[in-house]
Amino acid sequence: MADRLGSVWKFLSHNKYWIVVFLGVIIVGFLDDNSFLQRMEQEFQIRDLKSQIEEYNNRYETDSRQLRELNRNPKAIEKIARERYFMKADDEDIFVLSDDTRSTVTENETTE
Repeated sequence: MADRLGSVWKFLSHNKYWIVVFLGVIIVGFLDDNSFLQRMEQEFQIRDLKSQIEEYNNRYETDSRQLRELNRNPKAIEKIARERYFMKADDEDIFVLSDDTRSTVTENETTE
């Protein structure tokens, strides 16, 4: 037992600088708050956030273009009301065609 303890002590005393460097690299590289693993996770997060920013900027540009068109052209408001909200003028009828297989008319609805 003493021989084994002596050989371990001899190894530690001859390689103490390498052991300290190795432990330092392990602590800084993997266990610290600013570790290599944390840095990689943050890089991935930054990449995702940049792609989201680009997507939101594109959506903003599209919506801004559409808003400018609505402010300039009153017919555009009518077009959006007809397409999205199924609004109609007084002298016209709208027929909505659907691919749904279930019935859209319930028993409480009346037809004109």
